[in-house]
This record gives sequence, C-alpha cells and structure tokens, in this order.
Amino acid sequence: MKDQIQNAMRKIPSMDKLLSQPWVAGFEAELGRETAKSIIADVLARQRARIVKDPDTAFDADSIARAAKKELTAKARRSLRHVVNATGVVIHTNLGRSLLADEAIAAVADVAGHYNTLEYDPQEGCRGQRNDHVEWLLCRLTGAEAAIVVNNNAGAVVLALGALAKDREAVVSRGELVEIGGSFRIPEIMALSGTRMVDVGTTNRTHLRDYESAITEETAMLLKVHPSNYRVCGFTEAVPREELAALAHGRGLVFMEDLGSGMLVDTSSVGLTSDPTVSACLKAGVDVVTFSGDKLLGGPQIGVIAGKSAIIDKLRKYPLLRALRVDKMTLSALEATLRLYLKGSYGSIPSLRMVFVSPEALRRQAQLFARRLKTFFAGTSLRSVQTEIIETKDAVGGGTFPQSELKGYGVAVKIPELGTTGRLAEKLRLASVPVVSGAADDRLVFHARTMSREDEKLVMDAFAEILSIADRG
Repeated sequence: MKDQIQNAMRKIPSMDKLLSQPWVAGFEAELGRETAKSIIADVLARQRARIVKDPDTAFDADSIARAAKKELTAKARRSLRHVVNATGVVIHTNLGRSLLADEAIAAVADVAGHYNTLEYDPQEGCRGQRNDHVEWLLCRLTGAEAAIVVNNNAGAVVLALGALAKDREAVVSRGELVEIGGSFRIPEIMALSGTRMVDVGTTNRTHLRDYESAITEETAMLLKVHPSNYRVCGFTEAVPREELAALAHGRGLVFMEDLGSGMLVDTSSVGLTSDPTVSACLKAGVDVVTFSGDKLLGGPQIGVIAGKSAIIDKLRKYPLLRALRVDKMTLSALEATLRLYLKGSYGSIPSLRMVFVSPEALRRQAQLFARRLKTFFAGTSLRSVQTEIIETKDAVGGGTFPQSELKGYGVAVKIPELGTTGRLAEKLRLASVPVVSGAADDRLVFHARTMSREDEKLVMDAFAEILSIADRG
C-alpha cells in the first residue's frame, strides 16, 4: 500500500511545473504570485489527500492542471457580481433586492470618489449631522414629524425597541410573531433589545380586549408587526390600527409598527391592496414606523424609523444608534431615490417601474425577445430549439404581497440538444454573467418583467458560451 501511494504521489506535477504554464501568468497578475501559488498548493494538497485515501485514484498531470485553472478562475473572478434576473420576481432577496435608479447610482459614484458633506455644513462652516441629508425628505414624503435611518430594518426594530421599551413590556399579537429570511424572528429580536414580550390572542384571531387585558404598569408599548412573506386566511381577525392607537394613547403607551416594506405610493392600480403605505400608517395613529429602503421603496439597504418628534429624539440619544449608522454611499443613494419621489418621477425607480408596467407592454417585450432569440439560434447548429411566448405569474417579492400575482409575459425555451431543462438552467447560471431563469412545463422561462434589453443580450451571450464549450467538448 505504501509503495502504491508513493508511486501515485510521484505522478503529481510539481509546483514549479504548474507555475511555468503560460496561462498562470494572467492569474498571477490578477491575484499576485504568492496567492496564485497558495491556491495551486491547495489543489495539490487535496490530490495528495485523495491518494492517501485511495491510491488507485485516477488522475494525470492534465487533470491536475485543469483543477488548478478552475480554482484560479473562480478566485480571480469577483464574487459579488452582475446577474440576469429572468425569474419575474421584482424584489429578489437572493439577487440583491431593488435595483438603484440611474440618479442614485450617479450620486453614489460622486460621493464615493470625492470628499463630501457627510458630516459638514458648508453654510455654517461647522460639523453637520449625516441624518440631515435624508430626514427632511422622509418627513415630506411620509408626513412624519421626524425620521432617522440605520443600516437595515432589523437594526431599526432593535434600536426602537431598545430605546423605547428596554426592561419593560411590549404587547404583540401572537399571529404576528413572524420569522423571515435569515432567521429574523420577532421574539428573538425583542429579547436582544432587552424588551419583554407579551404575546396576546391566538395565531388567527386577536381582539382589542386581548391587548387591553395584557396592559400593566410594566407595559411600554403596543407593537404591530407586518406578516411579511405569509398570510393567515379564513377565520381571522386583527385589530385595526386606529383602535390600537386609541388604546395606546389612552393608556400613555407608544404604538409602534414594523411595516417591513416601506411603500411611499399607492399600488392598488395594479391590484396590490393588502399592504398600507407609510403615510397611511402614520395617519392611522401609529407613533413610530420602521421599514426597509431596498424593497418597494426602491432604494439602498437601509432601515427607516419615522414618527413623532419626541419619540425619534429618544432614539437619537440611544447609544446603539452609532453602531447602526449608515455610510455616505448609502445615504447618497437614498437621498437621490427620495428626490425622485419628491418630483413624482416614479418611472425612474426600477422596482416601481417593473411593478407598474402593463401586461400588454410585457407581451410586446416578450415578442421582441423571442424574435431576437430565434435569429440568434438560426445562426447556430442547433435544430431542436423550441420557443414560445407565454403568460406568466410574476411576483413583487421581498416578503411583500405574498398572496398577490402580477400578470406578465415571458419566453419559454426548450433545447433538447443541450440537455434537460434543469441541466440547461445550471449551464446558464455558470455563464460569465450568470443567468437565473424561471421554469415551467419542462421549459426555461425568461420573464420579461425583470429583464432589460441589456439582459436579453447577456442571455444570448450565455447561450453562445454554452455552445462554444459544447463545440470544444
């Protein structure tokens, strides 16, 4: 056995031999020579480990070189990069949620490459407050008296609970003890903030009397939580905001709502009616509302806390705020996005544009893309390509309107010559610019709603890569 292992080890190419390969130079330039050597060393070490485990492991110098090249290629490529979202899910959590408007992208580039007024007031010539850049815009757009921003909505909830209810009780409906992606659980978040949770009612029905009977001298607030990515249907009951506000204010308590997605405009025109806007919540009597910036608001990842001045002032003084503050690039993106709302340029905000686009416009877009695909495939050796324009059921995503569907259109594609639908989807994901598609009836589906003209070109580029690899194979 020992001789077998030694003989197999001798067949492994040396580090010097691999480093002398012409293709290594490009990786050394990209990664640095020492890093390239370290990656190759890891590949060689894994091969030695396989031999020790099984001396009969089949390999040769070329297979080792291919493994090293594959590993170097993966490390040389940026990990966080552009993908094509052809799924029809507008706010796709795994694919970066909302796209920034061109104006927001330009604002980020401007402040990222130059010194800026992050904490400087040029009129007074003295230190300024970073929150000032967006607070007045948020107040104007929501009707809030004051507002602050933090790194995300989870941070906003923790900050608000800690500042307003630490070591005291917050009453919340049992039907709103949600868990969303990334293990964000309301009971755990409340415990982290130092707030004692008092859950009332049942999973499907909570009455005003449940809140009333739970209030004690230790109660600091009534808390309402957006159910995010689920709904309880059927025999249900929840207390309207107006009634909770009256109860809270009559007992001298804070009424807080974690709204989740921060909608600033009404979406009822496209059939999305179950979620309120931020301004509607505040008008209903909610004292402080927390919400995300990178969902239906269409901006960067951020958590907004908006509401009454006296309450927001308490949050400004809470020590945790500094740990949750946001940087200049995030603030500039949010400011630019809010200014688009201010002048009514909703069509410039990609997420809103994709939500409000008409089915007829999507059908025309799908027809044009189908023609482009047919022209592309006509220039290849493929003879079994099947394309069809189909009606799709798209989604807002991001835990918003989970029961609602958006009528859309897309292009269904099946190419038996390139393997099964699952295998072809995998090949598209592994392209230089990954393409993430939908699927239905054993066909790939490219949803028009979440694709741009540039994306359509990238899909064809991905198919060209797949065909090139197939030809070489």
